[in-house]
Amino acid sequence: MHIESRSQIKKVLVIGLGQLGLPVAKYVKERGFETFGYDINPVKVENAEKNYGIKSIECFDDIDVFILCISTHDPNDEYTPFVDGLFSVAQKISREAKNGSLVSIESTVPKGTSKKIFEMLNHRLHVAHAPHRWYALEEDLHGVNQVRVVGGVSDCCLKTALQFYDSGNEVLEFNNNKSQTNKKNGLGIPMHPVSEIEIAELTKIIENADRYMQIAFSEDLYLYCQANNVNFGELRDALNTKWNVKILEPRDGVGGHCLPKDTKMFLQSSKSIKSKILMAAMEVDQDYRRFREIRGYRLVAPAIKIIEDSEK
Repeated sequence: MHIESRSQIKKVLVIGLGQLGLPVAKYVKERGFETFGYDINPVKVENAEKNYGIKSIECFDDIDVFILCISTHDPNDEYTPFVDGLFSVAQKISREAKNGSLVSIESTVPKGTSKKIFEMLNHRLHVAHAPHRWYALEEDLHGVNQVRVVGGVSDCCLKTALQFYDSGNEVLEFNNNKSQTNKKNGLGIPMHPVSEIEIAELTKIIENADRYMQIAFSEDLYLYCQANNVNFGELRDALNTKWNVKILEPRDGVGGHCLPKDTKMFLQSSKSIKSKILMAAMEVDQDYRRFREIRGYRLVAPAIKIIEDSEK
């Protein structure tokens, strides 16, 4: 079965109502969909229903679109990837969901996770991955509806996801050599489709790995300045006058759990070649933290926290 048009997508369920899932549910509701929320924490469900009108739900049998916003860090070690919660929800969806529904994974996942979930769903549902780029500290600028990458397990999965997420702009279709303009009403999110779902999975973890390296380089440069009696702040200001240079300010080390966790996801994604530069960056961060501990002082501000806790 295939969801052919926006008019057939009526009921949307957001699973995981944490710092990411709640804004997603609120946005989906604002776009006019009947929106439901599900979370293992009943307090979050109650808050979403009471304060934002997100309906609670127990049975998944009549849902058109599932959006998964489940944390993928180990509850006992926030720096370690953990997808068991995601697989547990996939099992419930597999037992209860109707054929042809869309499962959109917005959680950050290791390469290959989406296809495993597709297998768990017995190929009955469309599976896509549209990793979030939502940033809590700048939600107005980097909110739910910023440009996103999306991939599908198959072409029809990708098409279904694009129908749901599309920007809502007028598009030109051609039938019998005649053009026809139709209005598509989705979530209003501009999407960048990719040919393989693994590319979408890698996109998110590499984005965070890149940010990890940027912070680690600033830490490395700071240690260099300390060893060579150079004023780091003045050097940084001078470097950042160049249009394509942006040296960050090292603070308390690479902050939050997402950057270390997702960098590990990327390193683990390869069976053979490992990123030497990322492994070195992790060593630099440890050296920098030891340096601060030995000196026994804090730097100028709290830890850099990039997308921290955004999947709780």
